[in-house]
Amino acid sequence: MTGAELKKLREHLGEAIGRPLSVHDMAKLCGLPHPGGSDTIRKWEVTGPTGPVAEFLRILSMASDHYPILEMFNVFDRHDVPVKDRPARRQAFREQMRSDVRRRIG
Repeated sequence: MTGAELKKLREHLGEAIGRPLSVHDMAKLCGLPHPGGSDTIRKWEVTGPTGPVAEFLRILSMASDHYPILEMFNVFDRHDVPVKDRPARRQAFREQMRSDVRRRIG
């Protein structure tokens, strides 16, 4: 994930939950300590996060309609899920992800 992608993700997650996310909110999402966490996010918005944080943010990105549901989470396109039920289940999954984002930022 690049710095520009992180900035865009912050914008898209804010849109998904209905309010803009601050740098401090992103630090809380990533589990960064309160003092200095915002500085780390600002650095990542230039260099991009790596490792486990990048993967975690990739998972959280599914809260936004701008990002695909990752294959390992896609239980909607299986043969045992009726085709007519798939859009509603995808939407419910995204709403669950949005609730998780809201819970994490308090």
